[in-house]
Amino acid sequence: MKLHLKKITYEDLNSRQKENYNFHKVSALLADYGYSTIRLTDDWMGADFIAQHIGGDIPILVQLKGRVTFDRKYEKKNLYICFFDGHDCYLYPHDEILGKILMDIGETDSWKVNGGYSWPTLSKKLKTLLEDYRI
Repeated sequence: MKLHLKKITYEDLNSRQKENYNFHKVSALLADYGYSTIRLTDDWMGADFIAQHIGGDIPILVQLKGRVTFDRKYEKKNLYICFFDGHDCYLYPHDEILGKILMDIGETDSWKVNGGYSWPTLSKKLKTLLEDYRI
């Protein structure tokens, strides 16, 4: 039986389907750099998946997000945050980058009251800050 493949439209996917889609996209990117990924069924230690390098490096715990995000619940867990901005994929160490951006968000209600902060699009400052973490 011949497969009739038809590309999907990302915007038509529901949130769970988008998360699955993004997981497979980032897994394919990381494979080019020698990483295998393991999807977790729940947010184990805050992570959606684990990425293990073929060289035996310490595995990294990754939280997959729809945009650049910082959250108190991710602090001190040695987590990386992964998100797509258009066709660009970023994978950054949460606490390290939070330390560089906290002066900008620390006094906002979002951070002080809700314990989190995210941006729908990357500002010039964020793009520059995250450039080294673009895959």
